[in-house]
Amino acid sequence: MRHAPRKRFGQHFLRDASIISAIIAAIAPRPGDRLVEIGPGPGALTRPLAERLDHLHVVEIDRDLVAELRRTLPPDRVTVHEADALEFDFTGLGDRLRVVGNLPYNISTPLLFHLADHAAALKDIHVMLQKEVVERMVAAPSRADYGRLSVMLQYRFEMEQLFTVPAEAFYPAPKVESAVVRMAPFAALPHRARSEFHLRKVVTAAFAQRRKTLRNALKAYFNSTDLERLGIDPGLRAQDLSVADFVRLADATAGELSPSCAE
Repeated sequence: MRHAPRKRFGQHFLRDASIISAIIAAIAPRPGDRLVEIGPGPGALTRPLAERLDHLHVVEIDRDLVAELRRTLPPDRVTVHEADALEFDFTGLGDRLRVVGNLPYNISTPLLFHLADHAAALKDIHVMLQKEVVERMVAAPSRADYGRLSVMLQYRFEMEQLFTVPAEAFYPAPKVESAVVRMAPFAALPHRARSEFHLRKVVTAAFAQRRKTLRNALKAYFNSTDLERLGIDPGLRAQDLSVADFVRLADATAGELSPSCAE
């Protein structure tokens, strides 16, 4: 397929056959799988996936690529959705959905959060993103790259960084390396928050100014005594807390422990 990559869509098309084979092997698609590909582009992953599945859904925003995919792919095997993945209702495709894709760098973080909102309908996710983003996703507490993205995704998913993809595997070559990550929603959340709204608020506030200690970063919610009563050292920083710690803080703000707020 001849198509000039468009910067406004963050298009970098995968073209390395060995990387394509490695991604397909990691996904291990089977005929009965319900699978959707985000951003198929010219179809480097689409075609080998379609060969292994009874039916494949793809979500593409570029109307020229949509037209070409619909022209060249069998409609009884591949449904092409012309849509913005950030607004697409993945739950509409059914449950136990498998998501794959080479995600555009410019929307990768909001798209990950959008997928997390549909976690209950997902079986797993295999996506390729900027390597730096994947390292943040899987980072453990007390690492410099551990942050809001790490906490909010690790709250819902088991995650594994699979392998690195060099820039020359794409056309045009990006300025950074990429990596493939596997994400599987927990069957039962290991640390379930009473209110995910409060969890998002606490995590966002804690990481808003990473260099601040928790007594300062979370002073709108807790004073030092509140934090100590919850088993949290007020002198720590957000990156030192586990997912379980953040859930405990969120539950307190949701009213379970009714902590007093600092004036």
